[in-house]
Amino acid sequence: MYKYAQSARERGLQVLIAGAGGAAHLPGMVAALTPLPVIGVPIQTKALSGMDSLLSIVQMPRGIPVATVAIGNAMNAGLLAVRMVGGESNLTKMQTFLETQEQEVNGKIDKMEAEGWSAYLANMKL
Repeated sequence: MYKYAQSARERGLQVLIAGAGGAAHLPGMVAALTPLPVIGVPIQTKALSGMDSLLSIVQMPRGIPVATVAIGNAMNAGLLAVRMVGGESNLTKMQTFLETQEQEVNGKIDKMEAEGWSAYLANMKL
């Protein structure tokens, strides 16, 4: 991990994503070893449901910033990394993704309005 984080920039990486579960300190250690942005993903654990991981990431000392996403939400970490890296191609794909998500949400709203909220929720099999 030490060599990986220290050599990330020279290898052309632009953002690092580090999971924090059994080793909740991992994102902070990575951030201390590289000038690149680091996104921490807290992983749900049995003991504290991932709250220990989340708090470990958000309570970094001054000078060692680590961005974080919701517990278990690695997808948002990837999407945040795309936004950080930027570039016209990446941002165009991000815009398409956002528009697709909006259409999906609007479709769910239409379905819920047609079925009624209790029938809609019953069909979701929560």
